[in-house]
Amino acid sequence: MERRTAPGVARWPLCAPPVTTAASSEELKSIMTPRVMAYRVRHEDVPDTSAAFERAAGLPDGPEKYRTRGEIVCAWLPMADRLAGRFRHRGEALEDLRQVAAIGLVKAVERYDPHRGTAFESFAVPTITGELKRHFRDRLWSVHVPRRVQELRARVRDARDELAQRHGNVAPTVDEIAFHAGMTRNEAVMGAEAMDCFNVLSLDASLSSPDEGPTLGDSLGAWDAALDAVVDREAVKPRLRRLPDREKRILYMRFFRGMTQSSIAEDLGISQMHVSRLINDSCARIRRDVMRDAA
Repeated sequence: MERRTAPGVARWPLCAPPVTTAASSEELKSIMTPRVMAYRVRHEDVPDTSAAFERAAGLPDGPEKYRTRGEIVCAWLPMADRLAGRFRHRGEALEDLRQVAAIGLVKAVERYDPHRGTAFESFAVPTITGELKRHFRDRLWSVHVPRRVQELRARVRDARDELAQRHGNVAPTVDEIAFHAGMTRNEAVMGAEAMDCFNVLSLDASLSSPDEGPTLGDSLGAWDAALDAVVDREAVKPRLRRLPDREKRILYMRFFRGMTQSSIAEDLGISQMHVSRLINDSCARIRRDVMRDAA
């Protein structure tokens, strides 16, 4: 698979593929001492680039300095890939994680000062790991989760995996996870709940096959305006029965048959104004009874 160039690394000639080829091994010999070349046989991703760092530190900004830093990045890419592998199986493609780790490696190479007396590996590992963690925190969470809860989630996940491996893949209880991780039960519950926030399903996702069939959204109920009237209708029924027959008949003709007040007045042989007054009085009485009983 062809390695994509990570953002921010384009100005440096990275190896593709890294270190494992004969050509790249030859390239590294110019920046690695014979003693460390022998050591590197046992530790493929821990090269000695101290001489290259010293050389880069003494160069002004320009093509030669960028080229030297690019050689250093090439030498340490296997270590960055190894660190990226620790974050696999978390919903992100390994190749994308390698690109993020490469960005962290570039930042480490740019910021490293060989005159401070600290080994580059000790400086680069937390820098690369921090870049990977920020990638998950800032770009992959589907629902915003506070950083503290994200950290609880990571501790719960690690404790769960360790306990499951120790006890033959038997899922541990919340109390066991809390004890193993050194946290309270509420914190363990909070961390476990945060696991459901990392990825979400699209409502357009098919339930049966990738391209056809009912979607998840089809299985969800829709809002029904008629449901809001159910409670009101049930509350009104006994109050309607208490009305005189004429008022009940007028309300039925007006609200169930949709007759106008003039039509009702003509049918009953009374004035339209009288019909209007009876409707208003009946509705006010029903409303008053409902509110009194609700209180």
